[in-house]
Amino acid sequence: MRCLRAISRRSGAAVAGLLAAAVMASGDHGFGSYSARADDLQADGDFAKRFFAGNAGEPKAYACFVRRYDAAHMTEHPQQKVTVMKLLVTSEKMEDDKYLTYSFRLGVNFRDQPGDFDSSGDCGHAPPVRAADTDPMPPAGIDFQCSVDCDGGGIAVNLANGDNSIIVKLGRIRIWKSTDPDGGPLRSLQGGADDKIFRLDRTSVDECRSLVADRKELAAMRHKK
Repeated sequence: MRCLRAISRRSGAAVAGLLAAAVMASGDHGFGSYSARADDLQADGDFAKRFFAGNAGEPKAYACFVRRYDAAHMTEHPQQKVTVMKLLVTSEKMEDDKYLTYSFRLGVNFRDQPGDFDSSGDCGHAPPVRAADTDPMPPAGIDFQCSVDCDGGGIAVNLANGDNSIIVKLGRIRIWKSTDPDGGPLRSLQGGADDKIFRLDRTSVDECRSLVADRKELAAMRHKK
């Protein structure tokens, strides 16, 4: 069963008061604060354009990366369990958040287990606007450290190959049968000898439609490349 994460937010009035106090204390009447904010918003948008190959539209943007390992590869890597991996990364503007928030859906197939397995979780903000106190930076060279709720592990993700591919690194991540996301036995994909690092290639979002169940979201994805 999935866990719901409680998020506490300040009221708009309280935030406005804190900002006003900061501006008065700085003595710059807000011009310096506005400039920094504009720079951050520009950096946030520029990173989204890279990640979504110029298709960083609103309210959501989607990027799909896929790898299907052929028989020859699997023969050369007998300890690799994963035969197919799909990663759908989504960005959206959340209420009361000026920056884009990223999340992921992961789909895997195994050589020794029938069926489709999924996972999903949060990735936070993009590297250029990540705040160290609330959204810690991942290790150097990693764009996102994405996590599954309730200590479900996660994945590290970074763009590669001129932004045409993505590198996925994992230690452990909780997965579930796509036909039974809220029940059934707990399963995990462990980063074994040949299941620690995966290179997935950018492709059409249609390739990741199987990871989405919501009809409205599926309809929205039809308008994306």
